[in-house]
Amino acid sequence: MNPALAQLIRQRRLLESRRAFLGQGMNVLGGAALASLMGGMASDLAAGEPAKPLGAVGPHFPPKAKHVIYLHMVGGPAQMDLFDYKPGMQEWYDKDLPESIRAGQRLTTMTSGQKRFPIAPSKFTFKQQGKCGMWMNDLLPNLATVADDICWMRSLHTEAINHEPAISQLQTGNQVTGRPCLGSWASYGLGSLNQNLPAFVVMVAIPSNREQEQAISGRVWSSGYLPGEYTGVSFRSQGDPILFINNPPGVSSEVRRLTLDGLGDLNRITAKQIGDPEIHTRITQYEMAYRMQASVPELTAIDQEPASTYELYGEEAKKPGSFANSVLMARRLVERGVRFVQIYHNNWDHHGNLGGRMPSQCKDIDQPCAGLIKDLKSRGLLDSTLIIWGGEFGRTIYSQGGLSKDNYGRDHHPRCFTMWMAGGGVKAGHIHGETDDFSYNIIKDPIHIRDFHATILNQLGFNHERLTYRYQGLDARLTGVEKAEVIKALLA
Repeated sequence: MNPALAQLIRQRRLLESRRAFLGQGMNVLGGAALASLMGGMASDLAAGEPAKPLGAVGPHFPPKAKHVIYLHMVGGPAQMDLFDYKPGMQEWYDKDLPESIRAGQRLTTMTSGQKRFPIAPSKFTFKQQGKCGMWMNDLLPNLATVADDICWMRSLHTEAINHEPAISQLQTGNQVTGRPCLGSWASYGLGSLNQNLPAFVVMVAIPSNREQEQAISGRVWSSGYLPGEYTGVSFRSQGDPILFINNPPGVSSEVRRLTLDGLGDLNRITAKQIGDPEIHTRITQYEMAYRMQASVPELTAIDQEPASTYELYGEEAKKPGSFANSVLMARRLVERGVRFVQIYHNNWDHHGNLGGRMPSQCKDIDQPCAGLIKDLKSRGLLDSTLIIWGGEFGRTIYSQGGLSKDNYGRDHHPRCFTMWMAGGGVKAGHIHGETDDFSYNIIKDPIHIRDFHATILNQLGFNHERLTYRYQGLDARLTGVEKAEVIKALLA
């Protein structure tokens, strides 16, 4: 062995942690406990081989969807201003929400101190669209043209009433952060179809109106207790899509390759000595980054798209970081084998000035969403790609703050909200669920977040009860320990 390399290894051993000490079996009891906790991974790591992910990896039955594009509207879109049409509310303008409808529901601190809860009817006009007859806001003319390709869900509900826990619950199945998100479960279960790109990619789009944005944290696309290689890879909206994707000045690809080979050798030796599964993650991520140096430039070269692409998605698709640009990039990603693409679009937290902000929000998403559906359909990819659209909760029918016919605000509302899906084996042109006259309570076919997750996993070929990972002595899963059911009425 090279003397310098031997010296590095000796130094590394001197710095070993208690976990490393136990991992080498220097303490029999500790070694046995570690082997139990790691569920058999220690033997693979001791041999310097990559650890095999635990749980029921690989689909349990043939999947309907091989890819997911999840469009998350951060802040919670107002369902009654978009898709849950309530014309009867016009007669209730500025009247108080009946206590029988609210039924003692807890409120956020933003409206709990209000002396009144005045009804704010939607100021927007609606029409029934498609053969399915879905009522839609007229601000969404392009999306209206694909109404019959969409599975509409007006009866989602959650327990969380504030953004951080609500987003966490929708993305990870739990209001407490630190669990694996849906994209991590999908990539853990199915892997990637392209070794030169990540299985799970995240983009945060820049809205055209930035009046009231919510903070978006990397915690919601974390792999949690799954191995780190299943964390979402975040693509930036400006500059290089991924930090340090290019070689530094003066460093050639040959030198980078030699450097990575040397690091890989060191990491494999350390893995053999210590048995830390995160060392394998480090090796695979370094290698992925190297391969992406060749694949990412071609992926991001959207200027090579034909003019017909921009007729579908709109001219905004040429603008880096816009929602339209991100959605076009999502199509290019799934075309190249990426399993799960998550796009966050901000500024849907309409506590005030809803009338002034909703038009720009709708303009941001209208043509790109419709274009994505049409584009995937024309390429034969819609059947195998599940598109998901929605926020973390809904909004209240009563106004927060000042109320006028043309403007108002709405507070958070977890009891009912609208989402939609398209492709991936869901029932096109289906309208599921119904709310009361106030769009406040669900009166037909409720869908809890757990059921929603179970249904998505079903389309990816998984029994949600069997897609598990051994963690702290439990077979942990996305849907948790409470009962969850696949909503079969949503499926084609």
